Amino acid sequence: MNLESPTVTLDKSPEETYNFLSKVENFESLMPENISKFEVLEDDKFVFALKGMPEIILKKKEETPHNKIVLGAAGGKLDFSLTSQISEVSINQSEVQLIFDGEFNAMMAMMIKGPISKFIETLATNLETAF
Repeated sequence: MNLESPTVTLDKSPEETYNFLSKVENFESLMPENISKFEVLEDDKFVFALKGMPEIILKKKEETPHNKIVLGAAGGKLDFSLTSQISEVSINQSEVQLIFDGEFNAMMAMMIKGPISKFIETLATNLETAF
């Protein structure tokens, strides 16, 4: 299953955007209002939970300076990744799109497609005012 957020344009350089997203603690400011837990576990790993949902642990898996950061599931039964794709619009402006990619059976995919789409859209939208 591959889901993409809307692309958001930020008045920050690709380097500033990358530096913000590469610090896992900054994801707390991007979370939806219904977050019930957020905790940094290591420099590159955090756990979060939304009300009524199980805890999810994300770990930084891959980085390409100023272009891409890939967070992946760390533990648990679901294997997925959340990629922040950063592109330069101008020297002081960048675009970001979040891409969720995971392999799920058809039943699970039907159940989580809506909530995950809304979640990554919220993360992207909150990026516009986070820093």
